[in-house]
Amino acid sequence: MIRVALVADTHGHLDSRIAALVEDCDIAVHGGDIGNAAVLAALQPRSGRVYAVTGNNDVCRKWPSADWPLLARIPPRVDLALPGGDLVLLHGHRLPAATRHQRLRARNPHARAVIYGHSHLLVADCEVLPWVLNPGAAGRTRTCGGPSCMILTASSADWSVAIHRFEPCQRGKGDGARGPARSRPPPMRTGNP
Repeated sequence: MIRVALVADTHGHLDSRIAALVEDCDIAVHGGDIGNAAVLAALQPRSGRVYAVTGNNDVCRKWPSADWPLLARIPPRVDLALPGGDLVLLHGHRLPAATRHQRLRARNPHARAVIYGHSHLLVADCEVLPWVLNPGAAGRTRTCGGPSCMILTASSADWSVAIHRFEPCQRGKGDGARGPARSRPPPMRTGNP
């Protein structure tokens, strides 16, 4: 069994509550719009294995110039073999929102799950294979209800996804690291975002 932290759309800031969840995972994946190298340094699962893809904001060279050499090494797509199936990671900005899930499934029929970012909307579309998952925004920018992430637990026999959403940060109150997680399930879209 392996635990994979799924994050996306940090835009230069990783919420510390999400960073704490990542520490307990085996692998971390970032679905693009990273923002700077400090975000990748903050994603520290116990194995130290972090995979990331570039997002549309990353390729626009919005990062500090010192981070450009790192950005140049980040691919637009990652395929990971996990126990029980393959995980595909990409940003999703090149696909129209109305048909994004349909196209992701058609282009990745071998995958057990496709992880993407870009929309900042938390989505767990697990009705058919491959699953299409968007962990939402894990930073401060357009969190659509609060910073969020997912933890994928993968074994050769079964996969499951746990959704984590935190209260939005208040201005002048840091990143909300001391605030409690919501006790009610977060709103999710199950169709195309």
